Amino acid sequence: MIEVIDQDGCRIVTINRPDKANSLTSAMLERLCEIAEGAHEVPVLILTGAGKVFSAGADLDEARAGLATSPLWERLSGAIAALPGLTIAALNGTLAGGANGMALACDLRLAVPTAKFFYPVMKLGYLPQPSDPARMAALIGPARTKLILMGGQKIMAEEALRFGLIDRIIDGDVVAAARDIAEDTLNADPDVARAIKAMCSGASGGQ
Repeated sequence: MIEVIDQDGCRIVTINRPDKANSLTSAMLERLCEIAEGAHEVPVLILTGAGKVFSAGADLDEARAGLATSPLWERLSGAIAALPGLTIAALNGTLAGGANGMALACDLRLAVPTAKFFYPVMKLGYLPQPSDPARMAALIGPARTKLILMGGQKIMAEEALRFGLIDRIIDGDVVAAARDIAEDTLNADPDVARAIKAMCSGASGGQ
């Protein structure tokens, strides 16, 4: 249910469970962690989903059994944030719940016009993953972060763009757009590309 394709220097990782809104099981999360942890030599990593939803977050049955508070979410976002290569979330649709973490940890976020963004953990009685509020606040500010995490608001793509939660709306193939943006990085000296990323992120390895 997690597909990996290496294509011209890009590693494209697709969450492929569209019949369940690409909700994530513990096995899928573990696989995503392994992929991210093994991508330190990859110049460009692109995360996307199959169908019309990027990911609805945790699989409901597994969430009730403890997945909602699993350390796997934090492990995944931390592994993505630590990558020295360019990371792009190519959001083919709605992003919800704990799945926000992997997108927030990416360097860039592209989304289709119909994408919605929400993170309703508070009303479910859970805390967000530890790094997610700080990463979100770094992008959109504390007040707008509270609007999403405490106000329970669903943010549409246009508003997400205005907020700075996403970097561009793509009316078309979002993965192709991500590959196009990555072209200069793919053609650059890898050491130069990694050094520029480190400079942009204060040498922290991520956002």
